[in-house]
Amino acid sequence: MNLDSLSGKSVLVTGGTGSFGKKFVKMALERYQLDRLIVFSRDELKQFEMAQEFPPEKYDCLRYFIGDVRDKERLYRACRGVDCIVHAAAMKQVPASEYNPTEAIKTNIYGAQNIINVASDLGVQNVVALSTDKAVSPINLYGATKLASDKLFIAANAFARGPKYSVVRYGNVMGSRGSVIPYFMKKREGGVLPITDPRMTRFWIALDKGVEMVFSALDNAAGGEIFVPKIPSMRVTDLAKAIAPDCRQEVVGIRPGEKLHECMIPKEESRNTMVSGDGYVVLPDTGVFAYSGATAHLKPVAEEFEYSSDNNEEWISVEELRSTLVEQGWDI
Repeated sequence: MNLDSLSGKSVLVTGGTGSFGKKFVKMALERYQLDRLIVFSRDELKQFEMAQEFPPEKYDCLRYFIGDVRDKERLYRACRGVDCIVHAAAMKQVPASEYNPTEAIKTNIYGAQNIINVASDLGVQNVVALSTDKAVSPINLYGATKLASDKLFIAANAFARGPKYSVVRYGNVMGSRGSVIPYFMKKREGGVLPITDPRMTRFWIALDKGVEMVFSALDNAAGGEIFVPKIPSMRVTDLAKAIAPDCRQEVVGIRPGEKLHECMIPKEESRNTMVSGDGYVVLPDTGVFAYSGATAHLKPVAEEFEYSSDNNEEWISVEELRSTLVEQGWDI
C-alpha cells in the first residue's frame, strides 16, 4: 500500500483512547482525508472525553466504537469495510499482568488472534501491530504475551490470506500514561525520587515518532517484518536529574519482572536483520513462510549484532531530556 492511498481509506485503531491511539488519530486527521477513522476501545468515559477533543461533528470521518479485542463478534462488526487495522490495544502494566495472568493472556494473545482471523475473513489489506522491547527475551508475563502476539502476527502471513501483517517494536514512550515521567513529577514534591538501580538504562522514543513508524509500516510492509527504530537510550538517573535536579535519589532495588537494560534486537535475530534508513527491519525466518518483500537494496547488520539500551550509540543527555520535556509541555 502506498501511504498516499490512506486518503479515502477506512482505518481502525484498537486501544484508540490510549496515549498512542490519541496521537495516531490526531496525526492521521491532520495528514489524510480518510473515509473512516474508527476508534475502537472498551472505555466509554475515555471515548466521551476524546470526542470532546475530536468531535465527530468537526471530523465527519471519525467513529467511536465501544468494544474489546477479546470479543470476536464485536470485532467483526467494527472491522467490516475496514482497509487497515492498527492494533495498539494491550494490557501492559507489568504488576497487574503478574497478578492477573489469565487476563493478560486473554487480551494480548487471544485478542491478537481475533484481530488476525477477523482481518483475514473481512479482506482487510494491512494490519500493523504495536510491540515492545519487553517482548525480547521476556522475564515478565507482559513481555511473554507480547512475544506470543508478535509470533502470531508474523506467522499469520503464512496462512491468513489477504492482509499483510507486520509489527512495530520500540521502547519506552516519553510521557505515555503510566510512564516514569508523571511518577517522578509527583514524587519530586517529597524531595526524594526512588531509583530502582543507578545503572538502569532504557530506550526512549517520542510519541509522534512512534506514530510515524506505524505510518511507514503501512507504506512499506510486505508482510512478516518487525520494524525497529534507531532511537536514543537514556539513564534513569539522568531522567531523575532532568525532572528534579534538587531531589535526592534513593536506590530501592529492581522490581520483580524488571530488567537492568532492555534489548530490541537480540544477537539471535541479527542474521535476519537489515538496516533500513533510520531503523532496522527484522525479516521473518524463511522456515515459517516464503517472504516476498524487496530486500535486495538493504544492508544486513554485522554478525552477532545486538541492539540493547546499554550498548546504544546514541544517548540523551540531562540537558536534552529537560529541553524535550519542556517542549512537550511538562512543568520542569
